[in-house]
Amino acid sequence: MSLFSRTARERDPRLPPGQYDAGDTFPVLTAEVVPRIDPSQWSFRIDGLVTTTRTWSWDDVHRLPASVYEGDIHCVTTWSKLGTSFGGVSLDTLLAEAGPLPAATHVVAWSSTGYTTNLPLEHVTGGKAWVVWEHEGKPLPVPHGGPARLLVPHLYFWKSVKWVGGLRLLDHDEPGFWETRGYHELGDPWTEQRYDGD
Repeated sequence: MSLFSRTARERDPRLPPGQYDAGDTFPVLTAEVVPRIDPSQWSFRIDGLVTTTRTWSWDDVHRLPASVYEGDIHCVTTWSKLGTSFGGVSLDTLLAEAGPLPAATHVVAWSSTGYTTNLPLEHVTGGKAWVVWEHEGKPLPVPHGGPARLLVPHLYFWKSVKWVGGLRLLDHDEPGFWETRGYHELGDPWTEQRYDGD
C-alpha cells in the first residue's frame, strides 16, 4: 500500500480540505490590540432593522437560557480544533428579543476594537451562532475574545468576532475588516472560501 493511500484513508473526516488538526493547542491570531474588558462594563447590542433595539449587560445575558456548542472550529490559516466546546447563549435567543424585520438579510458583527465582519442573516440563525463566554467549561481567555466573543463555527473563524459588542441588521451586504482586504464574503471551510474569488 502506498503512503499516499494510507494517509488519505487516515485523514480525520472532520477536517475540511487544506486544514490540519491543531490538537490540544488553540492558536491565537488577531489583527487588533488585545483589549481588557471588565465583564461588569461589557454589553451586547442588536440594532438596525429590528423591531426593538436591544442591549444586554453581562448579568442580562447570564439570565438567558444557556446553550453549549460542542464540535469543531476552523481557521483560514489552516488549523482546525476538533471536538471542542463553548458555552454561552444562542444568537437565536437574542435575535428573538430584538425582532428582525422582514427586510433584514445580513448582519455586521462588530468588536469593541472596531473590527467588523459581515454575515448573511441565515448563517447566524437556526442554531448556527452563539455569543460565548466559556471554553471547555472555563471562562473564555482574553486572547481568545474574552469576556465574550461571537461563535459561528461552520464558517472560518475570522467570522467569529472576538470581544464582540453587537450586531447591526441590514438589508444589504456590507463587507467587514478582512472582506475589504481580499477575504471571501462568506468563508465556508468545506469549499475553501478563503479569498475573494474562491
